[in-house]
Amino acid sequence: MPELPEVETVARGLAQVWEGRRFISVTCRRAGLRQPFPRDFAQRLTGRRVDKVGRRAKYLVVRLDDGLVLLGHLGMSGRMVISGLRNEPPGPHDHVEFVTDQSVVVTLTDPRRFGLMTLCDQSELASHPLLAGIGPEPLDDAFAAPVLAEALAGKATPIKSALLDQRLVAGLGNIYVCESLFRAAIAPTRDAGSLAPDEIRLLTDCIKQVLREAIAAGGSSLKDHVRPDGELGYFQHAFKVYGRAGERCDDCPGAPACGGIQRIVQAGRSTFYCAERQR
Repeated sequence: MPELPEVETVARGLAQVWEGRRFISVTCRRAGLRQPFPRDFAQRLTGRRVDKVGRRAKYLVVRLDDGLVLLGHLGMSGRMVISGLRNEPPGPHDHVEFVTDQSVVVTLTDPRRFGLMTLCDQSELASHPLLAGIGPEPLDDAFAAPVLAEALAGKATPIKSALLDQRLVAGLGNIYVCESLFRAAIAPTRDAGSLAPDEIRLLTDCIKQVLREAIAAGGSSLKDHVRPDGELGYFQHAFKVYGRAGERCDDCPGAPACGGIQRIVQAGRSTFYCAERQR
């Protein structure tokens, strides 16, 4: 599933071709994805001007000139692909097509159909069921060590699981939690409430650093993620631990001094870490 850097990359790509432009045509080729499209979805979007394209957690947030908001999630395999007008028929997984007044086409392609698109009023955005209760954005100035310390206080759950809780911090997923914990030298199995103030400060900084580097790299392309221009992200080439089980940790001397990067399962998710470095 796309995490914060991948969704931010998509939002920035869409902003370049959508902001200030009108949808002259919106076509839905099925009734919905993981949930039905709202009634009159295409009609309500047609003719509207896009004021702002942004992101909240792992959701795309597209604000329109009439106070309407297009809220989207890419699910497991969704892509938003920019192209020009085409003569060829749509592909079998091309579910929604947006055409702007500059003849730019954006197609939502989702083979597994776990994504979604819905509409709401801007006044209802913060309380929308998809967004209500989501924690602070990790790249905002408001997300600082004291905020994270308060959220972790007294928690007996593993720090890896705690950071995946969207109510604690928005947008983090398996990849970037593993990478952040490695940089902070914190074992993913540690009780969240056991972290010392210095460790929390370092972890906060590492989360921000990892996310900024990943966004600059266009996200991580492992299976389905591509940027809206069709190019792959390349942060996967900078992974320190994720997906590298059995390999040597860059910060360790290797066998026999250490056993390399390990993979364990936590709450049904793969966790990658270096037991020698992360304590």
